[in-house]
Amino acid sequence: MNLLQLSLYLAPCGSATSLSFPRSISHHKPSLNPPRLARCRKAPTLRCRQSEYYDQQQQQRFSPSDDSSASPSLGGGVPSRVFVGHSIYKGKAALTVEPRAPEFIPLDSGAYKLSKEGFVLLQFAPAAGTRVYDWNKKQVFSLSVTEIGTIIGLGTRDSCEFFHDPFKGRSDEGKVRKVLKVEPLPDGSGHFFNLSVQNKMLNLDESIYIPVTKAEYTVLVSAFNFLLPYLIGWHAFASTIRPEDSARPNNNANPRYGGDYEWSR
Repeated sequence: MNLLQLSLYLAPCGSATSLSFPRSISHHKPSLNPPRLARCRKAPTLRCRQSEYYDQQQQQRFSPSDDSSASPSLGGGVPSRVFVGHSIYKGKAALTVEPRAPEFIPLDSGAYKLSKEGFVLLQFAPAAGTRVYDWNKKQVFSLSVTEIGTIIGLGTRDSCEFFHDPFKGRSDEGKVRKVLKVEPLPDGSGHFFNLSVQNKMLNLDESIYIPVTKAEYTVLVSAFNFLLPYLIGWHAFASTIRPEDSARPNNNANPRYGGDYEWSR
């Protein structure tokens, strides 16, 4: 009796007979999931933006620039002005130091010439209460570049004095007298800034002084050192220097001042 006959014989009546046949033996089990294609993922890369920033700065430094790119600008491409100042507050007075830019005039050749050096404006305001100052009664004093150099060169025990007459050379000469004294503190811990103003037109005789510690004085000197080349306009000259200009014959030669002729003899 073969396998088919044996299955029919053993099956009970009224029952459905299912036939099953032995599966062929395979050493590889078939996978139920479809094959997946291998994906090649690109390794992440790291970009250094510092080099891009450096390249941009170098490009701006050695490429011609107009007024709109040389300074921060507001809407509409109009260059905006920046105002800065440094203040020292004490019990009896306050001192504010503000730089003022030099002035230039245009020439027919298209270049610019320095017409007025910059300066530093000192503003002294008397105290009107605890940490309150009356800026309506302030007195001002403008430091020239030479006077700034004098203050920079002061030692711990050195002092200096500057005299200003705002109406010097005019009909009201002598009616207003301003004297600024910078003197060392007795213990050597800083300097006194003392501004005396005599105004005969207003019948005013006032003196405002403020002690400046050694640390505060160091800040002022550091700021003055940084600022001096800008006050005399040399920063504008330096920004126009380009490597290709050095190859031009008689570069910057000016017979009035000797120019390159001194070195070409």
